[in-house]
Amino acid sequence: MASTGSQADHATSLETELHAHGPLAPELATFAQFIGAWDLAWSRPGDPDAPTGVRGRLVFGPVLGGRAVQDVWTVPSTSPPQPGHGFCGSTIRFFDPQIGAWRSTWVEPVNGWVRTFIGREVGGEIHLVSLEEPPLLRWRFTEITQERFVWLGEYSDDEARTWRLEERMVAQRTTGREVATNVRSSGNEPSD
Repeated sequence: MASTGSQADHATSLETELHAHGPLAPELATFAQFIGAWDLAWSRPGDPDAPTGVRGRLVFGPVLGGRAVQDVWTVPSTSPPQPGHGFCGSTIRFFDPQIGAWRSTWVEPVNGWVRTFIGREVGGEIHLVSLEEPPLLRWRFTEITQERFVWLGEYSDDEARTWRLEERMVAQRTTGREVATNVRSSGNEPSD
């Protein structure tokens, strides 16, 4: 039987192939502004039984030859998340010029979630909407600056006529400021 190489060799190969090095596709500007690492403050507004003071971490980076942006969200950041008591998941997204929007897929194995979203800029926010199964979901990036943003997780049980806030995360940048500055100053905005 032929040797398959060490685990370190496979990890290095995956990292080399997955992570982008070099220029990013211009249409990635919407999400490339988040490239770097972030501290998260997670809350579940309106739920008196939800824990308080929960901290998490978030990392964004370019992948697949600079054609997509991937992130990893981990809450809580202090211990391995357990089903029903935290999450650790990843989103990969790319701009699809045929629909003029972002295609985005969330995978979260701790709680067994996979959801697809379509994302668009709406005013100064980014809205990702998943209509594939109940409940309908809308995830919003709001109050976006180079140093901070607020993420809102909402659901609808009335066919998207109204949305209810379920989760809120405030993200504070820890690294990656230079990437955000370069993306914004390059004029690389997606075209309609």
